[in-house]
Amino acid sequence: MAFILNKMGIASNFRAHSQKTEDSLSLIRRAYHMELGPREKALLADDPALKRFKSHKKSVWRLKRVGDVLTLVVVAGCCYEIYVKAVMREEARKQATAAGGSE
Repeated sequence: MAFILNKMGIASNFRAHSQKTEDSLSLIRRAYHMELGPREKALLADDPALKRFKSHKKSVWRLKRVGDVLTLVVVAGCCYEIYVKAVMREEARKQATAAGGSE
């Protein structure tokens, strides 16, 4: 029993220690703010050579939207087919019991 209590004490001590280190690490990470260097600024700047490819984003967006719509249509069609099969099976079952009961 003493072993279990001792083990629980170690676990709670470890948890408390890990919480302290997480708080200190988050403070350290927040404290540093570095300005972008000239290379990073040049990479983020607008490139005039790429202006003609700007419309590419819009066509990709449209294609993605069409794909999403087609996916919804296919899923709706599958759900409809499952529903129709279930209704047909239920009607067949009702007809089989009606035909079997009349004999």
